[in-house]
Parts: sequence; C-alpha cells; structure tokens
Amino acid sequence: MYTKDGVDYFVVDGHIHFWDGSEENTANKYGEGFIRCFYDYQRNLSPAEWVWPLEKFRKYSEQDLMHDLFETGYVDMAIFQPTYLSEFYVNGFNTTERNGRLAAKHPDRLIVNGSFDPRAGEAGLAELERLAAEWQLRGIKLYTAEWRGDSKGWKLTDPGAQDYLAKCAELGIRNIHVHKGPTIWPLNRDAFDVADIDHAATAFPELNFIVEHSGLPRLEDFCWIATQEPNVYAGLSVVMPFVHSRPGYFARVLGELLYWLDEDRITFGSDYAIWSPRWLIEKFVDFQIPEEMQSEYGVLTTDVKRKILGLNLARLYDIKVPQAVQSAAATPTERMSAGQVPA
Repeated sequence: MYTKDGVDYFVVDGHIHFWDGSEENTANKYGEGFIRCFYDYQRNLSPAEWVWPLEKFRKYSEQDLMHDLFETGYVDMAIFQPTYLSEFYVNGFNTTERNGRLAAKHPDRLIVNGSFDPRAGEAGLAELERLAAEWQLRGIKLYTAEWRGDSKGWKLTDPGAQDYLAKCAELGIRNIHVHKGPTIWPLNRDAFDVADIDHAATAFPELNFIVEHSGLPRLEDFCWIATQEPNVYAGLSVVMPFVHSRPGYFARVLGELLYWLDEDRITFGSDYAIWSPRWLIEKFVDFQIPEEMQSEYGVLTTDVKRKILGLNLARLYDIKVPQAVQSAAATPTERMSAGQVPA
C-alpha cells in the first residue's frame, strides 16, 4: 500500500509479466527484435535511474519481481497477463504456466490470467477449459496481433473468437483484457486496431473488456466506443510512463478518458518489467492536471486516484480491500468538473 499525506492507496497492478526473453529461449530474429523493442520502451520512457541492463531485462528473477512489486513497489495485488508468442520463443515468452508457477507460491499477492487463440479451433476450447480449471481463472489476456503460421493476427469479430468468448462466459471468466495499443516489432499495427471491441462488448454484456493501453494511438476511436459500451474499461499500462516523459500528453489522455468514461472504468497497470510500479505510483499520486487545462478537464482528485490505482480492479476481481480504505473510498467523490457526454 502507498501512503502519501495521510491518504492510503490500495494498489492493484493489473498488468504484469514474468517473461523469458533470454538468448537461449529466443527462436529467431523476430523474438530478438521483439525483446529489444520492449527494451526501447523502457529506455525511452523511464527515468534514467530506472533503466535496467539489457541482460537483466531479457530474463529477470522471481526475487526481482517480488522485490520490485511488493517490497519496494507499493503493490498489494498484481495480475499476470500472458503473452505466448510461440512463433518467436522456444518455450513461449510469458505463458500462463510460467506465471502460474510463481503465482502458486504467492496466492495472497499474485493472480494468474489465461489466454486463448481462436485459430486453435476445438482443441483450443478444450485447452481454455483446462486452464480455467487448473488456475481458477478470473480473467484472460488476448493478443490479437500474435502470429500463427501464415496468419498475422485475428479479430474479436471472427466467428471463432465469438465461440471462445461464449466459452469464457460459460466458465465464469468475466474479465477480458485485450491488447489494443502500440505495436511491438515485428507485429502488425493494424492487428491491434480497437474497432472490434465494439462488437464484442455489445454481444457479451456479461463480460468486462479491459482495453489495455487504452487503444493508443487510437484514443479517440476507443473513447467513442467506451462511452456507449458500459462494460468497456481503459487499462493504463503504457499510458502511465508518460506521466514522466510527456506529462502534458499524459494529462490529455487521462482527461479524455475521464470525460468519456468515468473514474470507475480506468485501471492501473505498470506493465512490469517494462516499467517498475514504484516510480509510476509516486509520480501519479503527485500528478495534477495542469492549470491551463483544468477548464476543459477539471482537477484530478484523491478519490479518483484511489479508484484508478486499485479499487476499480479490486471490484472486478473480487479482491478484499482493507476496511479503512473501503470506508475512505465510500465518501462522496468529487468528480472531474468537466461535463458528461449526453446520452
């Protein structure tokens, strides 16, 4: 938990990984390019003192993760989001199985999510059932630009994807995290287009669609979809580091999200180990919408920050929040002063 100026912030990091991008696990030039592109995100958007050596970034330890998240990073609970990339890495990049072994050691701290790929057909549906039973899945992470044979991606509007989403609803997997944001080389940028969220959210109102990276760079498209789909959420992974490198841009993105959605549908994610939660949380709690932008976006209140940093994901994942924090959050919220979108 993070405490600042007498205020407690219960933190749920909704987007973490335990990847293996080592040379030994890298299958080809695409895997090599992928991990180096990841590393460029860390190098270019982090404070200098938070940039790791490349070799540590490729494959960090269990001890690194537990220390950076829970010992010094203020995180109370964290959620693993898998990214298989089986075409690029010998044993997969960041799998449910690898994440799950660590989560099983720390069930009071870590939640493991699964994944699916509709191109796997009936066998994939059976595998989803197996994963759900083994790990008691409450969520999944989808990576629609992943390569599979000759295919360079898929869409949530594909008939097969609809079958898998129906299976998630049947299995009680309510939280569907979807990467809809910046591309990573060599993946196709258009395969991460946010447009297919609209169809899926309408077809499956019982599911929550957490759009990771908030659709960037397609923020406007995402906001217009999310304002009419009440089960669509904005995940702030990748958005968060701009609080340091581009604070004006960060203010605009956050202001737009709060205008079109509301503070109950925005969730925090560090995207560890691209970024470490400690500096993100500290800078976010200290952040305020610049005065010259407040006539349009209003001010960012403590209650809104508290919801974004943890309370919203705690609600989605049925995570127990300490009573003192719950009581503080139950007070009337001073909302952003910007007007609401008319129905």
